[in-house]
Amino acid sequence: MERLPSWIRRHIAALRALLVLTLVTGAIYPLLVTGVAQAVFNGNADGSLLKEGGKDVGSALIGQSFTDADGNPIKTYFQSRPSASGYDPSASGASNLGPEDVLDTLPVPGAKDDEGNPDTGRQSLLTQVCARSKAIGELEGVSGARPYCTADGVGAVLKVFPAAGTPTKVVSVNQACPATPFVPVYEGVKVECGRPGEDYSAGRTVPVRGDARAVVPPDAVTASGSGLDPDISIAYAELQAPRVARERGVGLDTVRALIRRHTTGRALGFMGEPGVNVLELNLDLDRLKR
Repeated sequence: MERLPSWIRRHIAALRALLVLTLVTGAIYPLLVTGVAQAVFNGNADGSLLKEGGKDVGSALIGQSFTDADGNPIKTYFQSRPSASGYDPSASGASNLGPEDVLDTLPVPGAKDDEGNPDTGRQSLLTQVCARSKAIGELEGVSGARPYCTADGVGAVLKVFPAAGTPTKVVSVNQACPATPFVPVYEGVKVECGRPGEDYSAGRTVPVRGDARAVVPPDAVTASGSGLDPDISIAYAELQAPRVARERGVGLDTVRALIRRHTTGRALGFMGEPGVNVLELNLDLDRLKR
């Protein structure tokens, strides 16, 4: 048989390599890894799914919201931490807002966006935290106050004019008129409320810490990096326990015992903080009176 030309031999060799690698990496390796995972890790390999009544109700690794159709917390359930993705696994991610994001864009009354929707402005990360803390304080019957927040739940931030030198004008930029500024006077100058649509960029930004002490834990007012965190801190769980016990008509000690049951320790014994799995805890609460 006459020897094949070199270019044909190279193509045949490439085809053989393609077939072998496809078989190894596309079939044998995935089947091997899947088999080992199913044999050793079982439930974890299937996504750590939780079942109730024979139906999948969620994953122990992905958080959920426990709110009604209007987005209000369902009082009989423990609430998860905020999520920038709405706990949508396909949109996992953070808000990408940092600690220096303290200035709101106030909505202009009557103004509309390009699609004809009313202008809603934009809340800074600081105001989001303040608003969440205030709402949680009202829900749990505790103080929602925290440093750098006003009593009405926005960031306590002033714009001082001029940016350098003796102040001649001071504005509480996150409190839209006719709101009463959280401080009446700053360095001898009367503080004004913020006017929607006005440009305050030339002023010096002055966040005001105040003397408030935060009762609401940090994880209750900040979202996780993934937006899918299934756990809350023990402190946040303990804050919610009296409300859940009262709404369900069960003993507080019973609810606290369930919190302890669903508390996990630090990763590898030293990384991170202990957490409470919200979905597992709420499922156990629903089983109490069955």
